Amino acid sequence: MAKKNKVPDNVIAQNKKARFDFFIEQDFEAGLVLQGWEVKSLRLGKVQINESHIIVKYGEAWLLGAQIQPLLTCASHIETDPIRTRKLMMHRSELDKLIGQVERQGYTIVPLSLYWNKNKIKIKIALAKGKKLHDKRETSKNREWQRDKARLMKAQ
Repeated sequence: MAKKNKVPDNVIAQNKKARFDFFIEQDFEAGLVLQGWEVKSLRLGKVQINESHIIVKYGEAWLLGAQIQPLLTCASHIETDPIRTRKLMMHRSELDKLIGQVERQGYTIVPLSLYWNKNKIKIKIALAKGKKLHDKRETSKNREWQRDKARLMKAQ
């Protein structure tokens, strides 16, 4: 039986599409500012970060497009917005580095995964450069070759 990539217990959601669409240069860890109902939804895994991205505005980092679905048992006096903009907490030196790379050298910032760190929710973000179509084809060819090679080695 083939080994599968095991996801650690503390991972809430992963953005697998980001590694296919971008060359990952450097990754960072950031805290996430959330409301109470969002944390409860994250405990149940009702989150999707595949279509999300990060922008830097007014010297702060913001997560856009991440969907956190509210629970059915959420209080009625709270207005829930599943796709609201969420602030990221990072050190000033890390933010300055990200701002410089994005503005001057054409990089973008993408979320890679959402996970628990002790009792706090953290997001792993990456400084990335977009892949062209031929790069994506090469990635899929390499992936298929690795699978075929593993099958051949297993058969012997």
